[in-house]
Amino acid sequence: MSIDQNSTATHEDTWRIFRIMAEFVEGFETLSREGPSVTIFGSARTPKSHQYYKMTVEMARLAAKEGYGVITGGGPGLMEAANKGASMENGRSIGLNIQLPFEQMPNPYIKTLINFKHFFIRKVMFLKYTSAVIIMPGGYGTLDEMFETLTLIQTQKMATLPFILMGKDYWKGLVDWLNDTMLDNKYIVPVDLSLLKITDDPQEAMAEIKKNISGKDVIPNFV
Repeated sequence: MSIDQNSTATHEDTWRIFRIMAEFVEGFETLSREGPSVTIFGSARTPKSHQYYKMTVEMARLAAKEGYGVITGGGPGLMEAANKGASMENGRSIGLNIQLPFEQMPNPYIKTLINFKHFFIRKVMFLKYTSAVIIMPGGYGTLDEMFETLTLIQTQKMATLPFILMGKDYWKGLVDWLNDTMLDNKYIVPVDLSLLKITDDPQEAMAEIKKNISGKDVIPNFV
């Protein structure tokens, strides 16, 4: 790289810092006003006819009925299902959309929309003001969000909160592997597995959330 090219790259990187700061500021200012919320992660590829779509709608509807906002990735599939469930109760339906080369369009059930260019900023916003995390079935992105959250809790970089896997059949193989391979090899300890609550019942999940965060206001999670 020539000196001129290096100077141009440095200049672009400097302005990139300001764009990153702007995304953080918008996220902080918007979400800090939303009050106690539940973050729901899940696949963008799940059709409306699928049982997991219907399960997600009901989970989000119950959360909104109890007064919690519902935060999703803002896209289709199970993200749409969660925003739809929140809107059914006229609840706070929040979408944190990511700009992708294959454009992810925000779903029509979002009331508060924030668009992000950077995945890492978006992931901070999913967790900073949430009171609970619900993981529905999903792919690489959902697993990334799941394990990053668990890592932050394990390392005490964020507060422990209700962490619920929904879809017992879907998650069984992964949970068995965590028990039979990771735990057996002592790469995690039993308390790490105790962070997970697994259920197919939205009512049971809602009871777990209420039991753990009853009476708490929205508090930034990162320490």
